[in-house]
Amino acid sequence: MPAAALDDLYDYDSKYLADILKSVKTIAMVGASADKTKFSYGVLRVLHETGYDMIPVNPNPNLHEIRGIRVYHSLEEIDRPVDMVEVFRPREEFYGIAEQAIAIGAKVLWGQIGVYDDQAAELAEAAGLKVVMNRCPKIELFRPFWKPRLDLKI
Repeated sequence: MPAAALDDLYDYDSKYLADILKSVKTIAMVGASADKTKFSYGVLRVLHETGYDMIPVNPNPNLHEIRGIRVYHSLEEIDRPVDMVEVFRPREEFYGIAEQAIAIGAKVLWGQIGVYDDQAAELAEAAGLKVVMNRCPKIELFRPFWKPRLDLKI
């Protein structure tokens, strides 16, 4: 499906997104990477520097921390409450991660750009979670401050 069609399909009210980003404190990032060239690393960095309590989740048994933050190898391993589960994994894994997010009592399931699954969303919403798909929280966090300059010459 073209990206523009996905944007229309998963069009969220800006207040809905802002309310989520204002209400969550602890974010478990499934698919966090220690590789500074990966998009997930940049998102983790910005959200952490913005003040969110970030919990990197990566199954690699040799990865113990990212940016000085302890890495957990699964959602089930996390030893404290999680407000939001952000998913940086292929969309085929989204449903299983939705099940895990429900099991740990998360309040929000957020699929990164390109991560969406309507059945996963229905499952999570039926369990009381708010769901966002095909969006980046880093982009949404700063969207109110970004205004396009259509008067600039190319």
